[in-house]
Amino acid sequence: MNRIPATAQPAPDLPAEADLPSLGMLLSMVRAEMVRAIEAELASQNLDLSFTQFLILKKAHQLGAVSATELARAVELDGGAMTRQLDQLERKGLLRRTPHAQDRRALRIELTNDGNQVWRDTASVCSQRVLKAAQRSMTPTEQARLHDYLGRVLSALRDKN
Repeated sequence: MNRIPATAQPAPDLPAEADLPSLGMLLSMVRAEMVRAIEAELASQNLDLSFTQFLILKKAHQLGAVSATELARAVELDGGAMTRQLDQLERKGLLRRTPHAQDRRALRIELTNDGNQVWRDTASVCSQRVLKAAQRSMTPTEQARLHDYLGRVLSALRDKN
């Protein structure tokens, strides 16, 4: 009789490996749910912002006045998509384009007072609520490990060597 050692058998309450989504699929599903949850939270606060616009506000707040190219790189958008998003955010009064001090051909993108206030008082709070809810089943140690693991996965994927 060929018996599998008890240590080699899957735990009865865990699904078989074939039933689990791949790492790529799981990361994709988590991202989609985070986007959905943040957009729902923004809408509940009467903020007319897409997730992409939310990211642009976040990065503009973090980076201060930067070029459109720098901001596009920070949120991983191509130039055309960034221009469309900047146009919309400018119409909403949340950011402005100002001439670059040293290069007359270049523009700097920065949040307006309203943009800073929206970020500080509402958008960042919405994000914190969603992130807290997403991690509510984890201990602080598990949260730190997850952050470490995902950071290492990202570094490995970005490492060209």
